[in-house]
Amino acid sequence: MTMRSIKCGFLPLVDCAPLIIAKELTFAAQEGLDLTLVKQPSWSALRDKLALGHIDLAHMLSPMPVAMSLGLGGMPANIDALMVLSINGTVIGVSNELGQKLEGNGWVNTFNAPHETSKALSAAASGPLRIGIPFPFSMHRILLEMWLFQSANFDPSQVEIITVPPPKMAAAVRDGFLDMFCVGEPWGTVAVQQSGATLVLPGARIWECAPEKVLGVRHDWAEANPDTCRSLVRAIYRAANWLGQAENTLLAVEILARNQHLDLPDHAIEPALNNCIVASSEKAPIRSEGFLEFHQRATNFPWRSQAALIGDKLASWHGLDPSYAQKVARSCFRADIYRDALAPIGVELPRDLE
Repeated sequence: MTMRSIKCGFLPLVDCAPLIIAKELTFAAQEGLDLTLVKQPSWSALRDKLALGHIDLAHMLSPMPVAMSLGLGGMPANIDALMVLSINGTVIGVSNELGQKLEGNGWVNTFNAPHETSKALSAAASGPLRIGIPFPFSMHRILLEMWLFQSANFDPSQVEIITVPPPKMAAAVRDGFLDMFCVGEPWGTVAVQQSGATLVLPGARIWECAPEKVLGVRHDWAEANPDTCRSLVRAIYRAANWLGQAENTLLAVEILARNQHLDLPDHAIEPALNNCIVASSEKAPIRSEGFLEFHQRATNFPWRSQAALIGDKLASWHGLDPSYAQKVARSCFRADIYRDALAPIGVELPRDLE
């Protein structure tokens, strides 16, 4: 078999697991792919390398392909999402100081109560809440807007959104730069362990099946390499299926912890894979069903309806025509490639409207 060499950028988050497992357990090699994983320091660095062709594909925040295709941000390019890599997996947390104030006011942390938590935050805030997110075009920002502005009637003046790369989130909390944060695991757990933060809510309590990460490629690359795209989808689908089996969790943690991947201790990675979060250093683990999914509930299907919602959000933030933004967004999520890759091997695919 002739091996096709491809480079994939990723950020060290638990939800890059399908890519790492596809390489380490040879799902990619079985499809004839010599997959090289290239760790990136930030989403902006990953975006630029993909746009410039320094990498072939990327582990991306789900709004990134849409934003780049709409010409938003520093490096516009036509980007396709071949599949969804994960749903959910984000946490919202508060600094030690804000957490103590919330509890002093009588708030009880169940890690499951968005309405009660937003009310407590509003009462405790003495000024604009400085909230860290990993990137301006992210599901984190969409979730915060759904939660605070649409459901809790926060005034936007009560919030200051600050961009902080995921690996630096814990330090930003510890140094008093942030009051709150929304980030993907393991960096919420790291903030608890290193900065005394308290995790107050999983993203899944705001949107039950939020598409968190996608497999992004340049549109022209996808058109020029259709067989490679289909092989990629099959390899990563198999890796995601493997991750969805509970008996594989211990091995998955060991693989992800390696220094070329997340380079973190097992105890920082394991909670998310077991849907069992340690919300604060003084509390017992909290079970949070559906916290992070790699395969169940048609996780990997690139729903164009979800893309349209992302396009609508980006349009509202940047004054774009909503119909145009939704059209571009829908074209980015390549359900056609996904179907072509998996239908021949007997995968049951969604039949509803995309």
